[in-house]
Amino acid sequence: YIPIFRPCGPLTAPYSIANMSTTRTISLPPSPGCLASAIKTLHSITESSSVSIVASDKKECSGVMTTVHTPSNSITGRPSHAVSTEGVSGAVRALDSAEPSACLLGATAEERGKVESWIENVESNLLTMLGAEVKVTLAKSVAEEYVGIVSKHLSVEKGAYLVGDYLTAADVITACVLAELMGKVGGMKCADGLRKWMETVAVGACGMKLELGEEKSAAASKEEKPAAATSSDGSISILTDSASVPILATLGSISHTTYTHSSAKTVEELLVACPLPPLPGAPDGTHTKNLFLKDKKHGSFLVTAHPESDTNTKGLAKHLKLTGKVNLRFADVAHLDKCLGCEPGHVGPMCISNDKEKIVTVVLDSKIAKAEAVYSHPGRNDMSTVMAGKDLVKYIEEVTGHEIVLVDFDAAAPAEEKVAPAAKKGQNKGKKEGGQKKGKKEGEKPPPKKPNADKKTAAKGQTLLALQWKKTEHFANWYSDAILLSEMISYYNISGCYILRPWSYSIWESVQVWMNAKMKEFEVDNTYFPLFVSKDRLEREADHVEGFAPEVAWVTKSGESDLAMPIAIRPTSETIMYPAFADWIRSHRDLPMKINQWSNVVRWEFKDPTPFLRSREFLWQEGHTAHANYEESDVMVMQALEMYRGVYEDLFAVPVIKGYKTEKERFAGGDQTTTCEAYIPVAGRAIQGATSHNLGQNFAKMFNINFQSEDGTTKTAWQTSWGCTTRSLGVMIMVHGDDMGLVLPPRVAPIQAVIVPIVSKKCSMEVAAPYCQEVLASLKAAGIIAKFDDRDMYNPGWKYNHWEQKGVPLRIEVGPRDIEARQVRLVTRWNGAKEDVTVDGLGELVANMMEKIQADMFARATKERDNHLAKITEWKDFVPNLEKGNLVLAPWCGGEHKDWEEWAKNKSREEGLKQGEEEEDTCATSVAAKTLCIPFDQPDLPEGTKCFASGLPATCWCLWGRSY
Repeated sequence: YIPIFRPCGPLTAPYSIANMSTTRTISLPPSPGCLASAIKTLHSITESSSVSIVASDKKECSGVMTTVHTPSNSITGRPSHAVSTEGVSGAVRALDSAEPSACLLGATAEERGKVESWIENVESNLLTMLGAEVKVTLAKSVAEEYVGIVSKHLSVEKGAYLVGDYLTAADVITACVLAELMGKVGGMKCADGLRKWMETVAVGACGMKLELGEEKSAAASKEEKPAAATSSDGSISILTDSASVPILATLGSISHTTYTHSSAKTVEELLVACPLPPLPGAPDGTHTKNLFLKDKKHGSFLVTAHPESDTNTKGLAKHLKLTGKVNLRFADVAHLDKCLGCEPGHVGPMCISNDKEKIVTVVLDSKIAKAEAVYSHPGRNDMSTVMAGKDLVKYIEEVTGHEIVLVDFDAAAPAEEKVAPAAKKGQNKGKKEGGQKKGKKEGEKPPPKKPNADKKTAAKGQTLLALQWKKTEHFANWYSDAILLSEMISYYNISGCYILRPWSYSIWESVQVWMNAKMKEFEVDNTYFPLFVSKDRLEREADHVEGFAPEVAWVTKSGESDLAMPIAIRPTSETIMYPAFADWIRSHRDLPMKINQWSNVVRWEFKDPTPFLRSREFLWQEGHTAHANYEESDVMVMQALEMYRGVYEDLFAVPVIKGYKTEKERFAGGDQTTTCEAYIPVAGRAIQGATSHNLGQNFAKMFNINFQSEDGTTKTAWQTSWGCTTRSLGVMIMVHGDDMGLVLPPRVAPIQAVIVPIVSKKCSMEVAAPYCQEVLASLKAAGIIAKFDDRDMYNPGWKYNHWEQKGVPLRIEVGPRDIEARQVRLVTRWNGAKEDVTVDGLGELVANMMEKIQADMFARATKERDNHLAKITEWKDFVPNLEKGNLVLAPWCGGEHKDWEEWAKNKSREEGLKQGEEEEDTCATSVAAKTLCIPFDQPDLPEGTKCFASGLPATCWCLWGRSY
């Protein structure tokens, strides 16, 4: 097979080694050798002479890369770009930067994200299996799982490569490492599709050797297996040496028989490998279907069911009466080995004997418990042990000491019917004119639609826009789907940086317009300061720089020359602005000074980037003021905080709780921090909305911001700073979004109402357009931001789905009967309500609807928040309420007690982990709780009330929660 490389475009200038005094260097460890092969292959694709490949003695790393460039391109004189990074992905980025036209990371930003995802996955999962200390059995399980993933991906995408139509670094790295791992474990079988891909990439491109077994087709297996099973040639036999199987030794006096047969990882394979009865005279009965599931909150479950039982996880969760957020998923290999002591494909009910810590819940199908004979794996998939159902129950309960949860899967609710997204959201939701046959009786169901001939649309629905995740199933994945498909962001080729598309930036502009008007009321003027801050100025305020030190990005070079002193990219602007304040402020007449700037900032270090919530670069406004006394500065702090409350509640329809931060959580270098805290339903977490700080005189003393008072004495100014970021957009999305996409409040929606004509042969776009334009004019006259979607390449169902995903508050449908009756149908996005109304006075009606939608969305979000606000007085109630996704209001000994605050955080983490919680990088406190604020609105605190954590006298109520 000949690999197809993406054709390289011509270089912009003729580089040559002679002109490169120093070249890029990629260091590779001596083992595994597959990486050297992969990187050298990628190097050859770039055809770049500016990169050299050298060996490395660093065994602990999977590839270290450093790059150094000449000061300038000898042709153009422009400085070259320098990179320094580690890891396989770092080496690939170096090669990609050497010759971008080779497109090692893909041709588009979307492809680049996918390629990097494949590489990072291989780096974190496959490479670790190549270590000498890793057991072959574990490595084989991981290899088999990854072979399945790659095979399925190639089959579903129907392409020759993992990403796009050309060979990329994803193919080369994945194929080489997978080939190395398959060689280590041996005996791996390979389907034709995967074999062709491996030979194309690993052999054809990288020159590796492959030893792959052939995978027989299902038909061939089915033809061969029954003959072996029913013959007396030993293909199926009775196990005579039970001592060789540890689990069988635990059965004791329980009557059983074990049969050996060919290995079978799935129920389908098992029915072929071991048909029932397996041998003449053996009892007839049933095999079992076994699932090992894990839920972050509810723990681990071993489910043993009849092969024909419907074991969908949603129905199972209802049977088990699991409350709150439930996300049952297959446990990973490591957790399976830890709990049940077996590998994937070898699970059986008797494996529960390895759960010595009793952390797994056993779920047994009532059919199995009642069966006369039950066949199941004894921890090995080449054997089946048969015993009576009642004896299996006895073994689990009496021998292993586990309680059994019996489930009647026949009584389970039927699985949700999956409907193609466009049909679900567009076809049957629209007006009756859109394709209804003449003479159809009212209420009659439409005939079933013919399958879509287009394979792409058949796979994902007509529009190719449907979200693949439900909000309650996997919140993080749902969020990613929602912001991508609604065209809020696009990914960029630098981790943690994102492109704000017009739809999201328009919302941010609405915030800017609203806040600028408010700030004018406070006599705050807009300005702009430079992006850079010198090292000495940044470090002048010790507490301030300590708080931001891990997040500061530094510029250290100009071309090839080192800067005399590193320059920081602003993480915030106090130390940039305040030297200017010292120059501008001389007298009390210069006060108060109130300025604001709309800008970007960079905060580099974090674990897991999330668009809008945690990014390396983000947009914000930051206000800075100086005052003659503390009282004036405190008024400014509260004015700014009230403005932020308005942003969230009046614009975004998101309720917030205002309060003071504790000493531990206050702004670094400030005297006091106030905050607006929001609540995210489904996720059950709090999120800091915006903060306003009273800086006291700390910075003023550092930067000599002094003034001559009215009495002629020199005094030091009092300062404030306050900011709100694009994080607010993410909060709005998470609070209001649903399974169809965004749900935008009217006051920030880029389009408040969209007009969708329902065209047909009887009512063409030419016929409908004049009426729609009339409707559009009436809306605009009433101040409504409206759009007439007259695109004729999309059908109405597609348009419904498109605008629903983008969160447009109101859809206006216009069909031929509407034109005749001079009416329209209004469909509200947030609740799906439909109403037919006359076009007379439509503009005023819709304007009123916008206000009602805004109020209703705020009311719903407030009710949801209040339903998850728990008030407690004792520690024993603290973590259980966190587990329910609640914010917790508790009596507290005071914000100055940092020691008890840290204790509560650590203790809640410890107890949460014991209850099966898992820590996530996407949250600041994924399991531990933290103080959110000391609310301004304080409930009565009875005399003698003790702090719920320390037992000291309580001085206030404090709001706690798990937080983003």
